[in-house]
Amino acid sequence: MTVGTLGGADALDPFRPLQDGRYADGTVDIAPEGLRPAPGARHIVRTPHFDLSGRGPELIVRHALNADTVDEDLTGLLWSELFEPGWVRGADSFERIMTGVVRTVAADPLDAWTAFYRNTIRRLDECLDDTVATRGDGCAQGIEGYAPVYARARTLCEGSGSVIELGCCFGFLSLLLARDGVAAVASDVSPGTVGLLSAVAGRLGLGIRTLVADATHVPAASGCADTVLMLHLLEHLDSEQGERAITEAIRLARERAVIAVPLESDANETFGHVRTIDLADLDRWGRWTGRPYEVAEDHGGWLTIDCTG
Repeated sequence: MTVGTLGGADALDPFRPLQDGRYADGTVDIAPEGLRPAPGARHIVRTPHFDLSGRGPELIVRHALNADTVDEDLTGLLWSELFEPGWVRGADSFERIMTGVVRTVAADPLDAWTAFYRNTIRRLDECLDDTVATRGDGCAQGIEGYAPVYARARTLCEGSGSVIELGCCFGFLSLLLARDGVAAVASDVSPGTVGLLSAVAGRLGLGIRTLVADATHVPAASGCADTVLMLHLLEHLDSEQGERAITEAIRLARERAVIAVPLESDANETFGHVRTIDLADLDRWGRWTGRPYEVAEDHGGWLTIDCTG
């Protein structure tokens, strides 16, 4: 059976208090394995990392992760074990299950999310040091998928004293840039995401600034950063919104705007993608700006726009 995106849930809250060790928000009930579902739950599937059941409209997930093993690879595990096979579908369900798994690896919410961030950054460093990431042109998933994307972005930021990342999501790249000594501003439309990043950055001792903003209208001065990054954002926006976001990136950048997209054959709705983008689209956008630009293919598609003129 397939379980769809469910309505009637509370707002997604990364700091939600646990209830008897469970993350429960009205549509998902997440806990480590060993905590049995309440009577009446119907079992759906057991995978290497998850046990999925249902009770009415509620998804019940028990997981095998802990504070030592939880990291951004969780996205790939959820996709490959629950969503790609069709046991669960929908971006909302994906976000709620992921939040619940991370939240239940520690009693204190900030401890749980700090473990997630620390483990991810450590693994990103290991991937880059060992060059274990393999070439892939589709939708980046997990740490090995994103490590080469972050590596190229960091290379393109060399010499930049300041960077704004639009649509930062968890903000791993902004944290890495801050560690590199760059004055980084991480921006996202989600207040919860930005609040989480700000709290964890303080715990990690990394001095980034955060900003809640729509990428199509950022409350910041023109030319306020050397480089503006927009990585894996445009596939979440429709055509009109995407062009407005590109215009905004150019306005904010003193030197360059860097855009990266996955090269998918189909838009992945689980990750909130609403369209596919190819290299021809990037070239068309580059010409549309009327500025010097470069299109490249490297673990996805890249458009770098010269904003110095």
